[in-house]
Amino acid sequence: MKPVHLGLFALVATLVLDQLSKLSLYFGTDLVLTQPWRLGPYAEFVVVWNRGVSYGLFQQERGVGRWLLVALSLAAAVGLSVWMTRTGSRLLATALGLIAGGALGNAVDRAAYGAVFDFVHLHAGAWSWYVFNVADAAIVAGVVGLILDSVLPERRDGQSSESPPA
Repeated sequence: MKPVHLGLFALVATLVLDQLSKLSLYFGTDLVLTQPWRLGPYAEFVVVWNRGVSYGLFQQERGVGRWLLVALSLAAAVGLSVWMTRTGSRLLATALGLIAGGALGNAVDRAAYGAVFDFVHLHAGAWSWYVFNVADAAIVAGVVGLILDSVLPERRDGQSSESPPA
């Protein structure tokens, strides 16, 4: 499969899974009324509306900030998608697709609701990780993929980056 096709699959799968999980939990359950839902000793589902960016930074209560974040997410998704079409690396294309799909998933939330619906909370004892969603997890996985692509030798055009040219 061509790298761009893997990247497009990752983008679409991330967007669909993100929106399906959010819509089914928020509109298809009583999570809002009965939260938190304990999934185990270290995880639960809760409802958090994030009006900011990662880790709740830069909270935007006004419409201008909301639409600025939507525009920024869309611009990032377009830029990453263009990069994805130009790469020969399957790992890089998949990573870019995950990040672009996550950005689009969160942009849909901002445009529709004014905030991003986050619902997965991980914790252990007094330690608590931020609340996130499928889009956020895909973005993190995509960044890990970008890092791996930059440090691992990748076979492109039949040659490893560590082997000398023939």
